[in-house]
Amino acid sequence: MSLLLLLALSGVEGLVQDAELFEKKIRPVLHARCVACHGPEKQKAGLRVDSRSALLGGGDSGPALVPGAADRSLLMKALRQGEMPPPKSGPRLGDDVLRDLEAWINAGAPYPGGAEPPPKKHWAFEPLSDPPVPAGGHPVDAFLALAKAAPPADRRTLIRRATYDLTGLPPSAEDVDAFLAGGDFAKVVDRLLASPAYGEKWGRKWLDLVRYADTAGENSDFPAPHAWRYRNYVIGAFNRDLPYDQFVREQVAGDLLPEPSAEQITATGYLAIARRFGHDTDKDMHLTHEDVIDTLGKSILGLTLGCARCHNHKYDPVTARDYYALYGIFASTRFPFPGCEAKQAPRDLVPLRPGEVAYAVAEGKPADARFHARGEPEQLGDAVPRRNLEILGGEILADPGKSGRLELARWLTAPKNPLTARVLVNRVWLGHFGRGLVATPSDFGTRGAPPTHPALLDYLARRFIDAGWSVKALHRLILESAAYQRASEGDVDVPYARFARRRLDAEEIRDALLAAGGELDLSPGAGHPFPPEPWKFTQHAPFKAVYESKRRSVYLMTQRIQRHPFLALFDGPDTNASTARRDTSTVPTQALYFLNDPFFHARSEGLARRLLALPAAERVAAAHRACFQRPPAAAEEASARAFLAAYGAPEPAAWSAYARTLLGSNEFLYLD
Repeated sequence: MSLLLLLALSGVEGLVQDAELFEKKIRPVLHARCVACHGPEKQKAGLRVDSRSALLGGGDSGPALVPGAADRSLLMKALRQGEMPPPKSGPRLGDDVLRDLEAWINAGAPYPGGAEPPPKKHWAFEPLSDPPVPAGGHPVDAFLALAKAAPPADRRTLIRRATYDLTGLPPSAEDVDAFLAGGDFAKVVDRLLASPAYGEKWGRKWLDLVRYADTAGENSDFPAPHAWRYRNYVIGAFNRDLPYDQFVREQVAGDLLPEPSAEQITATGYLAIARRFGHDTDKDMHLTHEDVIDTLGKSILGLTLGCARCHNHKYDPVTARDYYALYGIFASTRFPFPGCEAKQAPRDLVPLRPGEVAYAVAEGKPADARFHARGEPEQLGDAVPRRNLEILGGEILADPGKSGRLELARWLTAPKNPLTARVLVNRVWLGHFGRGLVATPSDFGTRGAPPTHPALLDYLARRFIDAGWSVKALHRLILESAAYQRASEGDVDVPYARFARRRLDAEEIRDALLAAGGELDLSPGAGHPFPPEPWKFTQHAPFKAVYESKRRSVYLMTQRIQRHPFLALFDGPDTNASTARRDTSTVPTQALYFLNDPFFHARSEGLARRLLALPAAERVAAAHRACFQRPPAAAEEASARAFLAAYGAPEPAAWSAYARTLLGSNEFLYLD
């Protein structure tokens, strides 16, 4: 991809993030605490805060904002000193609010919005088309229509790429040898899709979207010991190739399906794992409901529904009444209570089998929610009937005596809804190419990026639905293309003309380190060794733990108040918010990890033990095959022997040091 295009796409994502920060964190504060005295009706000290131009113009003391410089902005000085809002108007703004305002100003103080209503006609809201395939080979390649492209990747590169992409693990030496001897690539793909490792890899991608964690996220971060059942449900659903529309329905309303199975009840962990807030989480459930609506909008529909909590969405045709129509559905749902500082005993877990419970939801007391003026639950308006989003049809509940989750699940997967299939197809494409056909995978709204290849996106979405919403069939279709099988080298700088090289993600790095020494435990994980109940965690002594394991990284215990140290270092997901695409950072602490970390040194020693069990003449070749899935070149063999001879230490230490040079190398950490 050209530098210009990369900058353009990063710019689009930056605008989306800045707008979301403003709509969710800044505008509600300005309207709730400032506009009454500094708005259209009153302008104390000559200041208005209801537009960017007004803030830049300032009041009697001068400009209120210096975009990009919070420390030089009069607004921040007044807020920090407690001069604004005036003490008689209410409590001072909290430190978290001040940090948000500071981040907003330092980002340039974007103040989006205008008088024009959001457009209802937008490519993502239009019905799926069924474009004819242009002439030119495989459908994906025909739609891409590249005039010039890199040559095909060599077979070793291709099997390594496909194995990591589909399973998150390196290929075995035997699998590489069989493919190099003339194995059929389509059969390789089928074998990888049939592996249990496939669900662990692609289930992890879904867990990123739903901000999965094993703790609740309130100020004490109480454990959720049974959340793992939902994690394993997701992994199993991908392995079984559960039709995606059914997958969505089970997660939103699995307990309401006819004769629901234990697995379908467990699926509603999608809702149950929502973050809890505050000291007494029962008092802040409106924030949990917001978290559910925001995550559902982003993960399934590619819409930022949370932006409509306080006012109509500024860019997309989603109203605040749409928001509270969905809010009523979730307020009519009983969520499990994991415990909190104020009330430490868990409750409302859902029975499955004798002695087994699920961290899942159930029907609550059905009722329409009342409108929250400016998003404040204390400022209640009229009741908003539970219904679908207007942009998707606006259907009301057929039976208001139930929560409405089952009808919502059906609306989300209805044939006339064009978003659900488009969003998922784009996510699978992103997972294989490192960039989506839509560069903003969780924002298909008007502030998101338009598709680079709209006909291809709709073609794939149509084929996806026609194949019974089969994610595995979609993988096969994409991986059969020449675009996927191209080399990463070449002098062409057009998207998809060559494969985009990428670093392994955090879980792939950790799993590959364990696999290199033959130490990876491939058995499925279950629960975690949390401290025995009753718990007495508080905001001053919250739950914090890291549990060591040699299982795959998808089974690691992850919590919300702190990130797992390895996953945080290598850009793992944010467990507090839906992660559509992970960043890839390069920081000094990553290099230091490969020099000093005890886990890395232990894995190097494991590989050394594995090599020392072999005849001396075979060790260097075995090391290269374990790490790079290829034999060493003659120069590499000679360099290795010279290193080992000069190291000046007993064999175990020397071979451990040599193993570290391989396990920390770019070839180990990157995928062509």
